[in-house]
Amino acid sequence: MFEVINLVIPLFGLIFLGFGTAKLVKLPLEGLAWMNYFIVYVALPALFYRLLSKTPVEQFANVGFIAVSIFATLVIFVLVFIIAGLVNKGNVAEATIQGFAAAYGNIGYMGPPLAIAAFGVGAGVPVALIFCFENSMHFILAPFLMGLHGEDIKPFGVMAKEVLYKIFTHPFIVATIAGVLAAIFKVELPGSIDKLLEFLSGAAAPCALFVMGVTSAMRPLKRVPFELGYIVPIKLILHPLLVYVLMITLVPDIDPIWLYSAVLLAALPSATNVFVIAQQYQVWQERASSAVVISTLCATLSVTGILYLMLNGFI
Repeated sequence: MFEVINLVIPLFGLIFLGFGTAKLVKLPLEGLAWMNYFIVYVALPALFYRLLSKTPVEQFANVGFIAVSIFATLVIFVLVFIIAGLVNKGNVAEATIQGFAAAYGNIGYMGPPLAIAAFGVGAGVPVALIFCFENSMHFILAPFLMGLHGEDIKPFGVMAKEVLYKIFTHPFIVATIAGVLAAIFKVELPGSIDKLLEFLSGAAAPCALFVMGVTSAMRPLKRVPFELGYIVPIKLILHPLLVYVLMITLVPDIDPIWLYSAVLLAALPSATNVFVIAQQYQVWQERASSAVVISTLCATLSVTGILYLMLNGFI
């Protein structure tokens, strides 16, 4: 157990350090703009590229693994979407945000540092693949379902164009595609460029986790919505459990690192993008922010427990 605690304390410690710093130093949230840009457009793409470009090509062809991961996440989304629809009497927009809060984990900021710290660099490939395909699914679901809720439904062609643009211009996805191509064609970067990418990769995790803490602190938690009573347990417990059951059932001879990585990513708290989507569509904003903060706090215990089970052979 001490091994797991020693593993998670530096990672969650960075989140709480960011949280505490934001509470002590009253700087505006806009001050994070360049830091967020550095993380999303520079540091994490560098990390994804370096991991994938050095990966054996055959590992990218694990279609069953990707399909099961996407299916499990979609099941969780649909489950909470239905529950929310029954509770709020058919409000599609609110049900969509609640579905994202339960299915859209913080796999971009928290996924790579946690998985690589726990399971080694071999976890980088499944993490990158899950991120790319699940993010693509979220990019498709959000405008489609919000379009059903709104009075003006965009033409299919316009909506498809917007979705494809979001997918193929997302820096993580671009870096993943570039890394896969580099692995296929055995691209060797000059030593100085590779060293630069190594520096940037090293900065990705601490910066991302610190910013997570700052962002959580800057969103005041006025109350705990009752909806979190079913959203948080489904996100932190049911989602990883479903991924585990489906993976061992439907993906024969799955590599333990890939299995553990998929379960860990499913166990992560609600992504900050859930709040971003809520803001974009002006729906369920305050409660989406609460979902991110509360699930992150609860994840310090739940993720630690899941890591303990995996690292000690109980899973």
